[in-house]
Amino acid sequence: MDPEENQSIEKEPACVEKESSEVSSRHTLRWALITCGVLLIAATVALGLTLGLVYHRISKRVDERLAAGPFQNAVTYYAAPEVLSVGDVMAPAELVEALKRAGVDSTVTENSVAVHSALPAEIQFAKGAISSITDVNGRRVARFELRAQLITNLSNQGRAKRLMVHYSDMPPALVHAIVSAEDKRFFGHSGFDVPRIAKAMYVDLRQRRKEQGASTISMQLARNLWLAHDKNWKRKMREALITFHLERKLNKQEIFEDYCNAVYLGGRGTFSISGFGEAARAYFNKDIQQLNLTESAMLAGLIQRPSYLNPFRNPRRVLERRNLVLALMRENKYITRAEYKVAVAAPLGLHPGTSELSESQYFLDIASDDISKKLEERQPAGSAEVYTTIDLRLQRAAEKAIADGMQLVDKELAARRKRGQPIGPRPQVALIALDPRTGEVKALCGGRDYASSQLDRVLSKRPPGSVFKPFVYTAALNTALVGGDPVLTPASSVDDSPTTFEYGNQTYSPSNFNHQFMGRVTLRYALAHSLNVATVKVGEIAGFDKVVAIAHQAGLNEDIQATPSVALGAYQVSPLEIAGAYTMFANNGVRVQPAFISTIRDQSGTDLYEHQPEMRRVLDQRVAFVMVDMLQEVMRSGTAAGVRARGFKLPAAGKTGTSRDGWFAGFTSQLLCVVWVGFDDYSELGLEGAHSALPIWTEFMMGAAQYKQYGDAKPFPPPPGVVRVAFDPGTGDLTGPYCPEGVPSYFIDGTQPKAECSPQEIELAPTADGGFAQRTMPVAQRLGDTAR
Repeated sequence: MDPEENQSIEKEPACVEKESSEVSSRHTLRWALITCGVLLIAATVALGLTLGLVYHRISKRVDERLAAGPFQNAVTYYAAPEVLSVGDVMAPAELVEALKRAGVDSTVTENSVAVHSALPAEIQFAKGAISSITDVNGRRVARFELRAQLITNLSNQGRAKRLMVHYSDMPPALVHAIVSAEDKRFFGHSGFDVPRIAKAMYVDLRQRRKEQGASTISMQLARNLWLAHDKNWKRKMREALITFHLERKLNKQEIFEDYCNAVYLGGRGTFSISGFGEAARAYFNKDIQQLNLTESAMLAGLIQRPSYLNPFRNPRRVLERRNLVLALMRENKYITRAEYKVAVAAPLGLHPGTSELSESQYFLDIASDDISKKLEERQPAGSAEVYTTIDLRLQRAAEKAIADGMQLVDKELAARRKRGQPIGPRPQVALIALDPRTGEVKALCGGRDYASSQLDRVLSKRPPGSVFKPFVYTAALNTALVGGDPVLTPASSVDDSPTTFEYGNQTYSPSNFNHQFMGRVTLRYALAHSLNVATVKVGEIAGFDKVVAIAHQAGLNEDIQATPSVALGAYQVSPLEIAGAYTMFANNGVRVQPAFISTIRDQSGTDLYEHQPEMRRVLDQRVAFVMVDMLQEVMRSGTAAGVRARGFKLPAAGKTGTSRDGWFAGFTSQLLCVVWVGFDDYSELGLEGAHSALPIWTEFMMGAAQYKQYGDAKPFPPPPGVVRVAFDPGTGDLTGPYCPEGVPSYFIDGTQPKAECSPQEIELAPTADGGFAQRTMPVAQRLGDTAR
């Protein structure tokens, strides 16, 4: 064989081996590529499945949330329906505002308002009052019930106020301001503004830090409603998926509406403000539809940094931000150059709301606590509607009465300071008004300014002073039914002279106002003129234990003890307790529990709670009526005569009270009100109830009386078993020829005086002209010191 051939044969295995190696490598590479492809596909499928699963879960949650509305975890509060009557003092604009809050459309002319509700009506006005009401059939009717008005919407996960608005409610200027400030291509993109995102990424990379924001309104809504405000990649992914779903599920107007209801726009007092509806009221005291260009631009500017841009603390910052928004609106051709010039020169024009959403928060705080107690295990999982008992007309009357009345108190205290007398800090006030027949609380203020102090003085316990005395005289009158020695009546008498009372190992020596003592007086007189020593003696005769028993049955707290000082209101009670207790006088002896809630419904419309008055008979109706008659005397001739002097003419009964503080509690057949004035630190107010609380009570009741629902108060009707006779205040006997000037008074039948004054009880008294006249001998001369 040729050596070269042999050589080639020897070399062949190496070539084959090389070729085989190349084939193997290609084969391995092919399998590697196939494997990578399969893995990539698998990873893509897995990622797609994962994203699909995540999207499915997220979309389900989003759909549930959308179905529940933008205020899912919130409580919507409504006022009680208002009854409008012919003669009610009201202006057309006031009615239109009330209708708007009730969600009712109306048409307004110069002197009439057409109500477009399920039961249409036309309401005519003349001389500042309702002159006629015409129903859908053209018939004149005496009254029209306005359905429940929206008060506010409060988050149950924090102190946030909200007010629902719809896209159609928003003025074009506000819509243009918001999109100019936050997302100018909102109505054109599909949830993601790609050019803006690209620009933001470029700037951030160049600056090597996050300088640009690229969130659209849809993305902000996704973050505000469903996500925490961290910035990790998982949240970003969920935000993108939610945004994608929102754009598929809702149209642009719906997304914009939900965004405008959910966005945080700062805080007021202790509450955060969520949504443009509440912001319009908080900053400008306006309905959102009434916002003008500059107001719209200011609110839109707050979105970026609401706390930093607080208008009340940093007006200059807000003005600069507002003008920047106006410049963006001009750049986007929403306003003209001329409109821009006028707008940037305008002031902020802040006008913070001071209506029922301010001091009525005291009422809402109590109502919120009441909801928890009433529902217990049936707490609504999502949103809820709460129909309260508050009457917004009376709430406004209460706030006005407090503002005016406390000015008088401040003025009096300022004068005392000038005279060098030590005075405490700013005096405070509490007012609660309720329907004594149902217990429904119609107005409540727990202080002068909720924003500066959330302490609710309606719930604070203080000594009530003479406001407690009716419970003493009630125990006295009750002796006619339960027995007593002696049986006490309005004509019975006690000695109002300095006295030291002993109980246990202690003594008690009360004094009268200005240390004046009246000698022998009747119970009717002693209560009317709030005589302290006489009242303690009445309590001693009736039994202090009997006094305390009646107080406890009336709902006053168990800390009240049977000691002589109890007769003068030494033990602490709250204005709410006094209001509940006084219902037994105004309601024929039946005590009614104060109530704040009428109905609670969950988001499906199911009733979770419906109010039924909680009533308990405490007094025989005869005792209650005679007590009311005596309390009317307090207003006729006693310490509360200032009520009549100030012009309040409706049949009413009440009692002043002075301890360290000033009190007044009084009622008509339609409305009961308690007012307290004092210092939080327990300092001495130094003003009697007649000069501190009484003026506020009177102004409030006169304001309430402008509405027939409350002003149509009738005289208290006497029940069977009482009689009215006139008795001589000096003798306690029936009036007759020898004592014709008597005091008319009611008595439980059988306890009234039987005998007329006799000649032996008459004496001659010198007159100013040197002559003599007949007068009744003082009771003390005839009867000694025994009570009758």
